[in-house]
Amino acid sequence: MTFETIRNYLLAKPQTVESFPFGDNSHVFKVKHKMFALLGHRNDLIMLNLKCDPAEAAALRDVFPAITEGYHMDKKHWISIYFDGTVPQGEVERLIDNSYLLVISKMPTKDQQSLGIFL
Repeated sequence: MTFETIRNYLLAKPQTVESFPFGDNSHVFKVKHKMFALLGHRNDLIMLNLKCDPAEAAALRDVFPAITEGYHMDKKHWISIYFDGTVPQGEVERLIDNSYLLVISKMPTKDQQSLGIFL
């Protein structure tokens, strides 16, 4: 996946806003002011940080060496994906979807409803 492909997939999520609170090279993606992804580069690779269930994160790290604990994030609830070609696009998209839904699931019902998502 290219940087723009990932960025466009993130921005396609309902009411997603992109901002740059950590500088021009760190793209932060939020829904209703809550961060669900950070996209940038590290060690010459595209890096994507996502929220993730802790048990799933541990399993993912066992399967994919390119998935690590979240870089500069809460290590329990965030993962980093390094785009070296070993994590399939479908898996990346699933993890983006899950991160978005994890953030929404913690929102009040009225905020969830305003997104047209009912969990």
